[in-house]
Amino acid sequence: MENKKIVVALGRNAFSESFPKQQKRVQLAAKAIADLIEEKYDVVITHSNGPQVGMIQTAMTEYSRLDPDRTVAPMSICGAMSQGYIGFDLQNAIRNELLSRGIYKPVSTIITQVRVDPFDRAFNHPTKVIGRLMTQEEAENEKKKGNYVEHEEDEDGYRRIIASPKPIDIYEIDSIKTLSDAHQIVIAAGGGGIPVLQQRTGLKGASAVIEKDYTAAKLADMLDASALMILTSSDYLSIEKDGVETELKTLSTEEAQQFIADGYFDPTTSLPKIDASLSFVLAKKGRKAIITNLSKAKEGIRGKVGTVIES
Repeated sequence: MENKKIVVALGRNAFSESFPKQQKRVQLAAKAIADLIEEKYDVVITHSNGPQVGMIQTAMTEYSRLDPDRTVAPMSICGAMSQGYIGFDLQNAIRNELLSRGIYKPVSTIITQVRVDPFDRAFNHPTKVIGRLMTQEEAENEKKKGNYVEHEEDEDGYRRIIASPKPIDIYEIDSIKTLSDAHQIVIAAGGGGIPVLQQRTGLKGASAVIEKDYTAAKLADMLDASALMILTSSDYLSIEKDGVETELKTLSTEEAQQFIADGYFDPTTSLPKIDASLSFVLAKKGRKAIITNLSKAKEGIRGKVGTVIES
């Protein structure tokens, strides 16, 4: 039987900082998911959580400032809250879209924990900006807690910077797989998952944010999906070579590796997408990764648009 399992990673353009705007934007994401379901795919969805996790972290920090009896929420708690909030909007939008097409499928959001390595080098080189703008005094207090802060010259203030380690395991993978194998729609590992450190039988939240593209690739690999689709704001990834911008269409793994080695991809935007896609495709023969526009998921899965990497 043909493997029709696909993991879909939704980027920032599927959501919003505003509650009403987000509810409108997720309707576009829901249409993309419904299109894939009509193509007979079993869909597992993951998504970004920026800037939502920053909004939550800022709100919880302000709450603790107003009421000294309340402690600041750690990043792991903020990540869990963002998974629930985004999952709520997304699963309802998908359910409504499917019902409007005469399709009934259960849609579930799973609060997902993702294991990271405490010795990952990313913890020594944090890169992800999080939370509100701080004064110098507040920044000094953050440093005393052992947190990293960075001066924002344009805004004349300071922001906290946290690590972005690579995912090495997904704890709820069996639950995700069970639902997916039953042809249900699953939203999982939102925001790259809640980063946790394993301590004997316990799990401890890590002060980090995992890049969602890498978790999407890990999720797709662990589910043995046939395809990984990263939906963004462009029809294709592009590179600038000799002053000419070129859209990337079908790439072999060797071509993708060479473009990475030559430094053609922005380390904070396009590189994680291409690098994660490559790792998924290389892990097993017969897989493909598609990077394309959120509004063109159907065309993408049919091979009519998008940057496609296959072995």
